Amino acid sequence: MNIRELLSEKVRAAMTAAGIPDDCQPMVAAAKKAGFGDYQANGAMGAAKKMGTNPRELAGKIVEHLSIDELAEKIEIAGPGFINIHLKPEWLAEQTGAAERDSALAIRPAEAPQTIVVDYSSPNLAKEMHVGHLRSTIIGDALVRVLERLGHTVIRQNHVGDWGTQFGMLIAELEEQLAENESASMALSDLEVFYQQAKAHFDADETFADKAREYVVKLQSGDEQILKLWRQFKQVSLEHSAEIYQKLNVTLGDADVRGESFYNNDLAPIVKELQEQNLCTEDQGAQVVFLSELADKEGNPSPVIVQKKGGGFLYATTDLAALRYRAVDLNADRILYFIDARQSLHMQQVFTLARKAGFVSNQVSLEHHAFGTMMGADGKPFKTRSGGTVKLSALLDEAVERARAVITEKNPELEGADEVARKVGIGAVKYADLSKTRTNDYVFNWDTMLSFEGNTAPYLQYAYTRVQSIFRKAGVSPESVSAPVVIGTEQEKALAIKLLQFGEVLAQVAEDALPHVLCNYLYDVASLYMRFYEACPILKSDVEPATRDSRLRLCHLVARTIATGLDMLGIEVSEQM
Repeated sequence: MNIRELLSEKVRAAMTAAGIPDDCQPMVAAAKKAGFGDYQANGAMGAAKKMGTNPRELAGKIVEHLSIDELAEKIEIAGPGFINIHLKPEWLAEQTGAAERDSALAIRPAEAPQTIVVDYSSPNLAKEMHVGHLRSTIIGDALVRVLERLGHTVIRQNHVGDWGTQFGMLIAELEEQLAENESASMALSDLEVFYQQAKAHFDADETFADKAREYVVKLQSGDEQILKLWRQFKQVSLEHSAEIYQKLNVTLGDADVRGESFYNNDLAPIVKELQEQNLCTEDQGAQVVFLSELADKEGNPSPVIVQKKGGGFLYATTDLAALRYRAVDLNADRILYFIDARQSLHMQQVFTLARKAGFVSNQVSLEHHAFGTMMGADGKPFKTRSGGTVKLSALLDEAVERARAVITEKNPELEGADEVARKVGIGAVKYADLSKTRTNDYVFNWDTMLSFEGNTAPYLQYAYTRVQSIFRKAGVSPESVSAPVVIGTEQEKALAIKLLQFGEVLAQVAEDALPHVLCNYLYDVASLYMRFYEACPILKSDVEPATRDSRLRLCHLVARTIATGLDMLGIEVSEQM
């Protein structure tokens, strides 16, 4: 049940009946202030301006034709033409009861399901994943979960860095270590150390450096022995990433990997097609496209190099090939990129050129969903105390350790504390990130993210366990409670409306790619539940059985909503904490 969509349909029909043009929108939204109804329809002002008439009088005409008696107990016009709609408690009770019994929580799938390609995570296989990969990985994963829940066909694409000149050096180093009877997995057990060894070897030994350069050429020309070593390197590196994904509860798997190497054979044809279309020209030996569409203030076009002077290709060339593959081969309707804000110009250039060259049609939505940086307490990008890059595996291990300490302090006797600590620690790191507006930088703070108060994962995970404990105390299973839901208090009404807005929230997250909207919603649900719990007794001896069961059903819907919402953020719940 999407209340906003239902009301929008009804208000739009009333606007048509009132003679208002079809391109005027009903502008229905949940009311933001108490006393102004539960929902507001604010379309009369815009329509009146377009028609040159009085907005309050036009609002009156809309209300005259508005047929919502079955779901609204009162409709009133406020101010210059706001239409305030007060929903019937009986109708809300019926809808809430249906949602509690529905396996889909009354979340309606999208009316027009799409094929959506999501590009996220994309680590460089030459190095271990670090905190810089966290945001792309977990924001992208939250979106694919939401999109799938709404019935879209989602194709994950992990565009890993597995190609380029550095791999000549790394393969040469691996070959030498394998010659010393070192296994590939042992040699690459610490990718950072391996990379540093290879770089030091490259800088100090000219013979090794020459071999590394030679191996780049051999790799690019398909030499089987060099490709074999490259595959070994790639496999072990991907295993490192897979461990992180498992720890993070992220849904990326081997089948989702489409690295830079996947597009290697399409790079020369891409440049050739751009030349044939007279889109690129030679400039100082390089092949460059000058985009007048992205010209600077002085009118200078934006240059995009697609082939270097020596014949090598660049990220832009690979990204063009990837875009074409996704639009044509994967038949995408939407292509979403979760890449940090520093790449904004690059993505603009690639999108503009892909459309201009006809690699992607105008029907395909190309979206770069940029995000800010994780900052340390000093306001600078998050680093180790020695100034190095923080490995993601180390960060997650520390999160679990810290969560274990907090849980032990609160409940020393808790059974399964290690598993709860894992869920709380990993959940805390993810939620601290996802609950911030994606486009903003945010400061990483252990104490805040592991707090059991405020808008945090531990608070929501604990709220879930508190609801579950009510059923244990009552000695009943949620499925055995069958009395109808009754909405009799303001707290029950506020909670019911919020629970029924779950579908609206997911639709907004899917459209805007902003997971913090879902986080804020879940926090609101938990907060309204606490008010309901304090004002509406459930298990007290003087509570009527029908009232008790009605409130138990509301509790069950709260628990399912929190657990489902957290699951869409990739965060797990525990039955006890």
